[in-house]
Amino acid sequence: MSSSPGSASVSSSRGSAPVSSGITSASASASATDSLPVSSGPRSGPSTSTGPARSVPPAATLPGGGRTLFPGHLLVALYGQPGISGLGVLGEQDVPESITRARRLAARYAELGRGTVVPTFEIIATIADSAAGPDGDYSAETDVETLRSWVDAATAAGLYVVLDLQPGRTDFLTQARRYAELLQRPNVGLALDPEWRLGPGQRHLQQIGSVHAAEVNAVADWLAALTAQHHLPQKLLLLHQFTRSMILERQDLDARHPELAVVIQMDGQGNQDVKDETWQSITADAPAGVRFGWKNFLRRDHPVLDPAGSLAKDPTPVLISYE
Repeated sequence: MSSSPGSASVSSSRGSAPVSSGITSASASASATDSLPVSSGPRSGPSTSTGPARSVPPAATLPGGGRTLFPGHLLVALYGQPGISGLGVLGEQDVPESITRARRLAARYAELGRGTVVPTFEIIATIADSAAGPDGDYSAETDVETLRSWVDAATAAGLYVVLDLQPGRTDFLTQARRYAELLQRPNVGLALDPEWRLGPGQRHLQQIGSVHAAEVNAVADWLAALTAQHHLPQKLLLLHQFTRSMILERQDLDARHPELAVVIQMDGQGNQDVKDETWQSITADAPAGVRFGWKNFLRRDHPVLDPAGSLAKDPTPVLISYE
């Protein structure tokens, strides 16, 4: 389960795998498909160019290298919002200390040799609110400037960043567009949390929210187009889910966009036997192309799984988050 609303107040190798330490440019060893094409002109006849050739910048890559998230990368995330401890572990310390904490956590997973481990911030960009607010949507939207400072710090440290939306009575696409500037970065993905998606007349904590697959697909279409337009590496689209009813018509989810890696994160909490039952329910009958993530709740799980236990799930999670 995600955090409480704001005003109501979250390729294998032997030995150790590398932990990402920065965003790199495409290297000479990258495949041709990882680089933007450079026109070489006609195959025959003299060149008609009268000026110096214009260089094309190398294609942006992901933290840890490459332009495709999965397989090959494992994201290990701290969830929450900086400065608000009640919304998750990301807010329990300042941003520099959060970077250190994320790196240390990722290093524990790297010891298991499961691919390139990327420390990650999952930042709640819009927070479910018990008050309607000026726009009446029961969601407090963090301004872009505030988010930019956190994203800048994470980017400089080589982290991946996920912006999490808790939209209340508005729709996910409307809120996602608000953060288009940040989503144009190669290391920034998007998360949708249907628990906090309200219908007309609904209020937070009176029921578990839900979203129709068509609304998710509209976000996917927009995000894939944004990614293609700006020649970005594959981008994460994360969907939170701990009951089947949270994503309606789930079989209609479209995970075919090559620009996106669609991941459903199982957000159940509590006793591990119950969490395992929820995991089996959420991972069953998955739409084609969807991968899965696991969340550990440090104060609500009994017991909290260690890295080996977290990765022992079937199917193997591609993202592990901590709240």
